[in-house]
Amino acid sequence: MEAAANPGFCRDCLTDQTAGRTRCRACGSPRLAYHSELHQLSLAHIDCDAFYASVEKRDNPELADKPVIIGGGKRGVVSTACYIARIHGVRSAMPMFKALEACPQAVVIRPDMEKYSRVGRQVRQMMEELTPLVQPLSIDEAFLELKGTERLHHESPARVLARFAARVEKEIGITVSVGLSYCKFLAKVASDLQKPRGFSVIGREEALGFLAPRPVTTIWGVGKAFAATLERDGIRTIGQLQTMEEGDLMRRYGTMGQRLYRLSRGDDEREVHLNDAAKSVSAETTFFDDISRYDDLVPHLRTLSEKVAWRLKKSSTSGQTVVLKLKTADFKSRTRNKRLDDPTQLADRIFRTGLALLEKEADGTKFRLIGIGVTDLADADRADPADLVDVHAGRRAAAEAAMDKLRDKFGKKTVETGYTFGKGRR
Repeated sequence: MEAAANPGFCRDCLTDQTAGRTRCRACGSPRLAYHSELHQLSLAHIDCDAFYASVEKRDNPELADKPVIIGGGKRGVVSTACYIARIHGVRSAMPMFKALEACPQAVVIRPDMEKYSRVGRQVRQMMEELTPLVQPLSIDEAFLELKGTERLHHESPARVLARFAARVEKEIGITVSVGLSYCKFLAKVASDLQKPRGFSVIGREEALGFLAPRPVTTIWGVGKAFAATLERDGIRTIGQLQTMEEGDLMRRYGTMGQRLYRLSRGDDEREVHLNDAAKSVSAETTFFDDISRYDDLVPHLRTLSEKVAWRLKKSSTSGQTVVLKLKTADFKSRTRNKRLDDPTQLADRIFRTGLALLEKEADGTKFRLIGIGVTDLADADRADPADLVDVHAGRRAAAEAAMDKLRDKFGKKTVETGYTFGKGRR
């Protein structure tokens, strides 16, 4: 990513660097940042390095040079492993017995979530001093949009982020890695490139070439199972996806095909938004006359599911818990919920999950209201991975994507499913 003409600075002392230098002319540090778009990019992903383990090492200096595993307890799995333990093959979510087989000399510490949350809030507060647009993804990572903050900080977002990383290390005693790019997808990829204490930049001009040789698992949502499906279809690298048409990918893999097409080209229009703006997405309707028959409730449930899905897609959000709400004729509320294996933004999954919940409640009771929604909101990139159990799920997802396009172009009543057609539920 370096070039002789690229602008650069020292990440330790922030001194400007002349072309081609490998060490800082002021402090001698080799930690130099060079990139042709260094001072033009503003979207960042910040990730604390081996967060739980780093906090424990900070609080107990005797652990500094030892492999540390945070885990155990009821789940019996690794929550976090320090980088020394990772060298021995220890990974997050690995069963503890396997982790100790790989690294028998490791120090195992039970998680102290109260302490980690306290440190996470300290880091978050520092982030919010840089920009109001901070979108937390977990206790130890977040997206930041720093566009327009140059006037406030009197320097580019790249310099602000380097100064922030140094401040966290000095004041809190842990380290972070920074990924800087023009979109969320590549900012997240960049933050993983040089861990720990990383600072990586991926610009627009290099995006296609950078992505081409990388494995398909680089794309969010492509886990081992879906990667195996792509492997059977002869697709191993992102470069192969770059040669394929969007329609072909969608026919094969449904909505996931559309994600493959766009992200393989570095096309990610999702914006950084504040997660606390909403805790759930839902829709409900009150009937003119009370309804007791299951068959009469179903069309309403389908229509509401489509409204919720539309809102999720428009806000680049997904939800992992589906919530069914019913209110009886005597104003008593019933709330039922089911947590999905993965977040969703598909009307089909929301409806089918709600339908299973409704079947248990439609016992002849008269209802005056029905509602459906999702909670446990997440970013859209985690939504709806390929379903290898339900072989028809991909086809339904592709059909829904096609309906969405028609509705966006011609209006919501342009196309309907059999659940709502002719039933006046719009």
